[in-house]
Amino acid sequence: MNELDFTGRTVLVVGGSSGIGNGIAQSFRGHGAEVHVTGTQKRAEDYAGRDGSDLGGLVYSQLDVSNPQLIVDHVPTMSRLDTLVLSQGQVVYKRGEFDRPGWDQVMAVNLNSVMHCARRFEKMLAASRGSLIIISSTSGFISNIGNPAYAASKAGAVSLTATLGEAWASQGIRVNGVAPGLVETKLTTVTTQHPQRREQALSSIPVKRFGTPQDIAGVVLFLASPLASYVVGQTIITDGGMLLS
Repeated sequence: MNELDFTGRTVLVVGGSSGIGNGIAQSFRGHGAEVHVTGTQKRAEDYAGRDGSDLGGLVYSQLDVSNPQLIVDHVPTMSRLDTLVLSQGQVVYKRGEFDRPGWDQVMAVNLNSVMHCARRFEKMLAASRGSLIIISSTSGFISNIGNPAYAASKAGAVSLTATLGEAWASQGIRVNGVAPGLVETKLTTVTTQHPQRREQALSSIPVKRFGTPQDIAGVVLFLASPLASYVVGQTIITDGGMLLS
């Protein structure tokens, strides 16, 4: 028995059009799942050649999670849902999160929409006794001097993971999370493509490399599989050892 074989399973990755979410989506597809993803663009074709996105073999639909009503009104592209991965993310640089527009924007996407999406698909997950996996960040465990909304929202996502894990276990829904460290995506280019910041960041990571979306996907696959059937409400830090010191 291959416990990482998701053949016959249906997965939805919110924010699966690019970055970590896209890596997760394609990893599930590679392990046999039927995978649906959402993004902010109108069509899947709008992502062609952008940010390394690969929507091949995925079922795409548009969803702007910053708008709660659009989440409520969203029509699922699947009739069954076994795993829901919430991988949406927003960050505002240049100290923009200290002002209300930046703060509100980041909180709307990184925390509020996580709860709204979880509630939107709760019944489908309960029907399949499925799994919900919330992607947060190591910023949820430490301070982030330039991005207060990002840090606060990710800390909130970690707490929400634990709370929903306890609240929904009786429905047969397992809720867990993953907290990535520095992964090379469009959200981290301010660090990964800046020579001095890049070297400083790498010096703080014991394995001496940045993470990849596939690194995060491996942990997500584990959490969605029978191998993690007794894991509930946990957020697994996946950072190459960055927070160890």
